[in-house]
Amino acid sequence: MTNTTTTQPRTESITEWVNAYLLAWTTNDRKDIAALFTEDAEYHESPYDTEWVGRDEIVDGWRSRWDWQQGGWTFEWSIASVEASTVVITGIGHYTELGDFDNVWTVTFDETGRCSRFVMLNTERV
Repeated sequence: MTNTTTTQPRTESITEWVNAYLLAWTTNDRKDIAALFTEDAEYHESPYDTEWVGRDEIVDGWRSRWDWQQGGWTFEWSIASVEASTVVITGIGHYTELGDFDNVWTVTFDETGRCSRFVMLNTERV
């Protein structure tokens, strides 16, 4: 998950990071989740009151959502924009048990390709 530039991630490194994110969502493994984020990363999600600050809090919060994946899920995504070290990703999460959710992720990467700030708008389709 390394970047060759400190200012703008390339499509390949973004894809690699999203694939690692999906793997971590699949495994719920502490090591897989931690590898995505910097030590002082922030993870914010709305409309839910998710304000996790620091890698350890992100890992613990993420693992608390394990039940969400039960029954199966898929995620379709694309890169909407790249501006300096920040990437906007749009996607649709399809959960067998919960239904469909539109996602907009704003992900800021550090020079190593890890996420330092993650902001998600998560909207359930009705």
